[in-house]
Amino acid sequence: MKRIPSARSAGRPRSRAASAPVKRIAILTGGGDCPGLNAVIRGVVRAAILEHGWEVYGVLDGYDGLLSTDRLRRLYSHDVRGLQMRGGTILGTSNRGNPLHYPLEKKGKIRYADVTGDIVRNLRAMGVDVLVAVGGDGTMKITQALFKKGVRVVGVPKTIDNDLDATDVTFGFNSAVSTATDAVDKLHTTAESHHRILVVEVMGRDSGWIALEAGIAGGADVILIPEIPFALDRICAHIEERKRRGSRFSIVVVAEGAYPTGGEKIYEKPPGAAGVPGRLGGVGKWTADKISLCTRLETRVVVLGHLQRGGMPTTFDRILATRFGVEAVNLIAWKKFGYMVCLRGRSIESVPIARAIKQIKRVSPRGQLVRAAEALGIELGRVR
Repeated sequence: MKRIPSARSAGRPRSRAASAPVKRIAILTGGGDCPGLNAVIRGVVRAAILEHGWEVYGVLDGYDGLLSTDRLRRLYSHDVRGLQMRGGTILGTSNRGNPLHYPLEKKGKIRYADVTGDIVRNLRAMGVDVLVAVGGDGTMKITQALFKKGVRVVGVPKTIDNDLDATDVTFGFNSAVSTATDAVDKLHTTAESHHRILVVEVMGRDSGWIALEAGIAGGADVILIPEIPFALDRICAHIEERKRRGSRFSIVVVAEGAYPTGGEKIYEKPPGAAGVPGRLGGVGKWTADKISLCTRLETRVVVLGHLQRGGMPTTFDRILATRFGVEAVNLIAWKKFGYMVCLRGRSIESVPIARAIKQIKRVSPRGQLVRAAEALGIELGRVR
């Protein structure tokens, strides 16, 4: 890949003062992929070029791409033509290497170090005036750390879990819920035909937004979310009562972070040493096995997994992601660095990244959405 001119060779100032002119910006996508990322890229590129005449570069593979100076790609308007309808990200992404806690091998041993200083130096060497970071809470924490070190940054929130508290909704969530709802719709017919209990495991590490909304929309009989530890006996009693009333099948939607009362979350890969995060997975099978044991009914599990991240974004996500991208460019033009775009009501606004990463957004166990589910007769396993 062709190396772009350095700041020194391009005659660019090395000062990161907020008042310095903007001529070259870079955009990266971090964390897990989701529908709508390409629409953000398109919004940033077109608004930056058409309205301001700035150079736009894409960083390959998230923050990993800033650990060297040869992983930038110049982006032109024609590069993003029709991009709003494509899923994934043309820049690639990574959710493994955290620059704040980056694994380094020395003499056969792994140690973890903060390498954000290397990123700061590389950005200056490449003459990047502003960095636009698109990602979830992990990406935003890294972005805030760079801002504190003098990098001019703007954040764009992304997560299918919809668990960023600073914005009413994130793009990717609507697409994920649509995918999960479609799966639940289709599983109804096979569950009913074979008189089975089908347990559908969806994403949601700490929040149950996907499970709750897809479960309600798809007509699930049981919904299990991280915010409400579930009592297995209540689930089994609900399923058995349905059978007594003539319903010979049931659909259970469970978020990957859900767990039983008095129990713990179930991990496919447990958390490692030195703060290395684990990988959730297996609560669907665990729940299916327990239901089968206590009801003696045939029970199967379906794990949707990365299907929720893939595919084309919905119309809602295309529009929201595009608006986020354009507003990110506006923040740069206004010299409003260290801020993240967000949706408040119907308006695109902004919030300091430092505030955005303070807490995640969870489902309220007594909120309207939960009350609506229970009013429909959906069992959430709540201990009474």
